Amino acid sequence: MALELRQQLKLAQRLVMTPQLRQAIRLLQLNRLELSNALQAELEQNPALEEELSQNETTELSHSLSSTLENLEPGREEDYTERVAVSDNLSEINWEDYANNFDSNFSFAHEVPAADAPSQFDFISAKPGLSAYLQWQLAHAELDDHEWDIAFYIIGNLNRYGFLEVDLDEIMTQAECSRDEAEYILEVIQDLDPPGIAARNVTESLLLQLERLGMADSLAAKIVRDHLPLLETRNYKALMRATGHKKSEITKAIEYIVKHLTPYPGLPYAVESTNYIVPDVYVRKIDGEYVIHLNEDDLPHLKLSSHYQELLNDKELQKESRHYIHDKLKNAEWFIKSIHQRQRTIYKVMESLLKFQYEFFEHGPGHLKPLILRDVAEDIDMHESTISRVTSNKYVHTPQGIYELKYFFSTAIPRNGGEALASESIRNTILKMIQEEDRSKPLSDNDIAEILARENIQIARRTVAKYREQLKILPVKHRRHAR
Repeated sequence: MALELRQQLKLAQRLVMTPQLRQAIRLLQLNRLELSNALQAELEQNPALEEELSQNETTELSHSLSSTLENLEPGREEDYTERVAVSDNLSEINWEDYANNFDSNFSFAHEVPAADAPSQFDFISAKPGLSAYLQWQLAHAELDDHEWDIAFYIIGNLNRYGFLEVDLDEIMTQAECSRDEAEYILEVIQDLDPPGIAARNVTESLLLQLERLGMADSLAAKIVRDHLPLLETRNYKALMRATGHKKSEITKAIEYIVKHLTPYPGLPYAVESTNYIVPDVYVRKIDGEYVIHLNEDDLPHLKLSSHYQELLNDKELQKESRHYIHDKLKNAEWFIKSIHQRQRTIYKVMESLLKFQYEFFEHGPGHLKPLILRDVAEDIDMHESTISRVTSNKYVHTPQGIYELKYFFSTAIPRNGGEALASESIRNTILKMIQEEDRSKPLSDNDIAEILARENIQIARRTVAKYREQLKILPVKHRRHAR
């Protein structure tokens, strides 16, 4: 067939997403923090969109403006620049008044604050981490410039656990030093606080700590150095055979390791900011009934600009300006409608979840029922994709705690002779069983499956293992403790 160009007409139907529809979908999947940023960005970009002030704020602003205008004399410009008396007598200033003191009840009287009053330096947001702590200790060591470069490179390659992530060869290459210099600086850093810092692995870290305690030749050091896998599994019989010591001696050595040593010495100095969850929805029980309240605190209330609406009615306005203002007002109106639609959708979804999972709100996670997106979508007459967007990255504050909306959806586990249970309810049951088990004889995955089977919950051992791993619970050999 010959290749050629031709034109032809074709009639077809297809769904095209308009920019307004894309914007509505994007707003629907934003969490509360992202929504606040989106509102502020739209306020900055669209001049036809304004923040609606509350009645009290409007009254205070009008009163302040009228008071200012009344004090103005007609025909005279007033300079409101603060008048500051300048003095050249710097020697008369008592600089002790500007010392590092903080008085919450500030007054102009020269009162001495309480001794336990906080300093303004206590409010500095940046917190020193492990690197700063080690550098502060090294300041007392007598190191030359080249040794400082090596020390900085080593400290910079410590991870959050305090372990060194590079070997000596890489230190020699990057810091341009000899092996003796690298080993010397590494030993200097390993002598710093906390004990066990700058080790290459857990074994070396524990041995450095035991050496600092004067127990380099003890049974605990031998167990750490030669039999760490047996220590991790608490295999007392294998440790007795390997070391030739009695069980009481093995138990005493392990207890000392657990109580006095830490496998991750740098972890307490890790500087990590805590990310707090701000709920998007509140569900409170008031007078025996659950009330849903959307969290709109600190979110600006938007409205169309009255000034731009008046300009649009100006007959003398140029055509280009009229089109510009019309487009901006149209976009602002659609944005406000999208926000309202988003809030109504979240409310309807939460109302449906409350209906399906009422027993959870009353009694807790153990009473969570099987639920899928289709159930909620059919209940409120929406598409499953809409429900998925609404429940992603959004949290609800309930009488049982704060949960992500996705938490309420769970697959069904069949139950012989009874109602099906949610998989999350099974996980909660497994968690309680392990928390209440005998530490000397912990439950294996097979034991848990047999106990659940006696309660008419038929799940396989591998399913129990999967749920246990999802709960971040160690296997039975790691949970066993000697009496």
